[in-house]
This record gives sequence, structure tokens and C-alpha cells, in this order.
Amino acid sequence: MITPIPPVVPPGRMARQQQPSFVLPGGRELRPWRESDANVLVASCLDPDIVRWNRPEALTPDTAREKIARWGQRWTEEAAAIWAISRREDDQAVGLIGLGDLDLRGGSAEFLYWLLPSGRGGGAVLDATLRVSRWALEELGLHRLRISHSVGNPASCRVAQRAGFALEGTMRSALLHADGWHDEHLHARVAGDPWPDGADFNGLPY
Repeated sequence: MITPIPPVVPPGRMARQQQPSFVLPGGRELRPWRESDANVLVASCLDPDIVRWNRPEALTPDTAREKIARWGQRWTEEAAAIWAISRREDDQAVGLIGLGDLDLRGGSAEFLYWLLPSGRGGGAVLDATLRVSRWALEELGLHRLRISHSVGNPASCRVAQRAGFALEGTMRSALLHADGWHDEHLHARVAGDPWPDGADFNGLPY
């Protein structure tokens, strides 16, 4: 008799709760995307660095609002968890971080992130990666998180390493960019890996 392996995260754990917001250091916050953020998504598709490494589709304000609505739906479907990185002083979204390829049964997900020029500097992506990682592993209950990036993108490599995502290897010719196929670094963190100093966000409200 074959004993079925239970899901790592029971179905419904995400769908039964609202997507949380998190305060970050440096006057930043992670919050769900809103329709009013549509112009930020439009701008992201025009930024050369974001286009180079993230391959976004061109958006209009209307299609951006549709995309934001789909992200909300994908949370309730337990298929993805996408946050805006915003400035607390004016609530302006300046970037995105989230978990795609979300597999609750298998206990894994992959990071995606970008920042507009107005949000760069000050470790925003690192702080956001650490906060989402703690939520995903310690609160949601996932077991393994991945970060993959082109070997030509050292900034993403530094984020992954500083967030404690071990470099597991290089995936050859793994992703097609505008200038051709790129080798990709694969980094991962699993439940129980030690956290870098400062990753507990002591003193910050949720």
C-alpha cells in the first residue's frame, strides 16, 4: 500500500487570509498592489534595466490595472504572492517583489523583483527579500525558496548571497533575453538555514 505524501502547506492557508503588509527599514513598506499603482507598472516596462533582466510585457494603464487585479486573484488561488515596495512617506510604489511558481503542495516558490530608479539604493530589495522569506518559510510554511538570475546580473547575485541564498550552480542557456540565451545562477534557501544578521526586523511592526 502506498501512503500518500501530505502537502507541505495545506490548501487554503493563503486563501483564508488577506495578503499582509510589512514595514521595512529605511521608511519602506511592502503592501498589496492597488489600481492606483497602474502608472508605476507602465513605467517599469520602459526602464532599460528592468526590461533587460525581467522581460516585462508592454502595458497601458488599462492593462496594468488588469494585471494588478490578476495578482489579487492569484493570491486567492494560492498561485502567487506579489507585493509593491512603497515609500511610507507618500505611499508611492517604487518596486515589486513576490513569489511566483508557488507550489504549496511541494513547499516551494521562486522570487521575482525589480526597482525603479527612484527606489534604488539603501538595500530595499535585500530587506524585502529577507522579509518575504521569513513570511514564506516561518508563517506560510514553505520549505524551499529560489532566486535565479542571469550570470550577467551581479546585482541580483549580491542580493541572493547577502540574503543567505546559497549558490547551488549554473543553469546553462536557461532563459531567453532580448540579446539571446543567458546562463542563470540558481540560489536557494531552505527552512532551517541560518538568517543573516538583522533579518529578524526586531522593533518594526508587521
